[in-house]
Amino acid sequence: PRRAPAGPRSVPGRRPALRGPRRPGLGFLVAEADKFGVLGNMENEEKLINKGEEEEMEIYGYNLCRWKLVLVAGGVLCTGGLLLLLLYWMPEWRVKATCTRAPLRGCQVVLLRTTDEFHSWFCAKVRIVLSLGCSPLQSPALMAEKLTNGVSDHLCPDAFEENERSRFPQGHLQEIRHFTHHSVKYFWDEVAQNFGSIKGLDGSIPCSAIHKEHSAGLAKGIRDYRRLFYGVNEIAVKVPSVFKLLIKEVLNPFYVFQLFSVILWGTDEYYYYALAIVVMSLVSVASSLYTIRKQYMMLHDMVAAHSIMRVSVSTADQGVEELLSTDLVPGDVIVIPLNGMIMPCDAVLVTGTCIVNESMLTGESVPVTKTNLPNPTEDPKAPEDEAYSPEVHRRHTLFCGTTVIQTRFYTSELVKAVVVRTGFSTSKGQLVRSILYPKPTDFKLYRDAYMFLLFLVGVAGVGFLYTVVNSILHKVPAKIIIIESLDIITITVPPALPAAMTAGIVYAQRRLKKV
Repeated sequence: PRRAPAGPRSVPGRRPALRGPRRPGLGFLVAEADKFGVLGNMENEEKLINKGEEEEMEIYGYNLCRWKLVLVAGGVLCTGGLLLLLLYWMPEWRVKATCTRAPLRGCQVVLLRTTDEFHSWFCAKVRIVLSLGCSPLQSPALMAEKLTNGVSDHLCPDAFEENERSRFPQGHLQEIRHFTHHSVKYFWDEVAQNFGSIKGLDGSIPCSAIHKEHSAGLAKGIRDYRRLFYGVNEIAVKVPSVFKLLIKEVLNPFYVFQLFSVILWGTDEYYYYALAIVVMSLVSVASSLYTIRKQYMMLHDMVAAHSIMRVSVSTADQGVEELLSTDLVPGDVIVIPLNGMIMPCDAVLVTGTCIVNESMLTGESVPVTKTNLPNPTEDPKAPEDEAYSPEVHRRHTLFCGTTVIQTRFYTSELVKAVVVRTGFSTSKGQLVRSILYPKPTDFKLYRDAYMFLLFLVGVAGVGFLYTVVNSILHKVPAKIIIIESLDIITITVPPALPAAMTAGIVYAQRRLKKV
């Protein structure tokens, strides 16, 4: 008989190595617990992100479902694209119609709902990146070994492509799941079992730790590793193309109703009236597109004016070197020149003093003096356990977009500042985000307009039913019944309303600009 193949040989005193994905960990335990129904009720659990903040949202996990996608595709074909329009307007319906509910830990799509009075819905796709660690501010395991082996250049986000994965042992790479919403990245947290935005050095880090642990600078490998989480230090305002803006404007429900009305009037030989509405709508769309694109371009030019520059950085392994401002991450130490600079990020002074012009953020034209953050080891009056906060320690913080006019130092030391926030997390980035993604407005004018439209729709529905019943009793042909009944709806709800509202808004904006 054939002998069974020998098993793996064990060496006395040495534990057998677990390689690659076979290594049991928290994910393995969670998967095993899920088999026995321990996590069975996770799908029905409601979780919050940004809890207690202004952007607090409920989050739900979903996975794509093939048979639902097939049904939706068939419905789109049967309705001539009307179902696709409805799903485009309603993100909640779109996700629920094409996906099934799933735990957050392994979901492919997340559905978000704001907890304010508007209850706005958003959806985002969950993406996966490979990393040597799961926390940006902690050095990942074997980082020192990677640096000594000379592969620190491959720790950047671009390194984890298919042709680069072979450089790393698969057992040491971890899958990091995240999604992006309104220019903010949310990463999966195994401890909290929820997604959350990552903080820089402004999240519960003691002032003493900034001097002891973060004032020496970063090595290149650590900087590349952190850039995987924080991304590029840039406040990017993308100007949408004319085609995208046109599609977004035309797919407005009012303009879709106008298109339906024009087609109906064409079949009923109302050619002149239909042509007048078409011309009025084209002028309204063109005016709206011009205004929106001009605003995007103005915001892009204002933000991009000083977004990319060369800065001097004090590193832990190579001394002072020059880098592009887009390569900065929290923990980098910037050397501020004697003649000043425009700050590309939020940073806290650790040595020296600065005279800063903060008119870009506060509107105050009077320069202010910034002093270095007190070091508890040198200043007995400084509280040792106090956590650093850019709002509390404004006198020691240089904010992004502000201009450093002059620096002062009392010894031969350089004026240094530790980067605490980058990109859209900075004060300037949050200001830009509030412009790009404004909260819905609850003006009484809008509420009254919607109530007026609902009243008109009700009147149109009554007229529609009366016309259908009366025409059937008088044995009117079906074609004429359909045209006349739908004509009641198009006449009751004014099709020129969106064009008139757009013209009024554009005129009001121009009047405000002249004030």
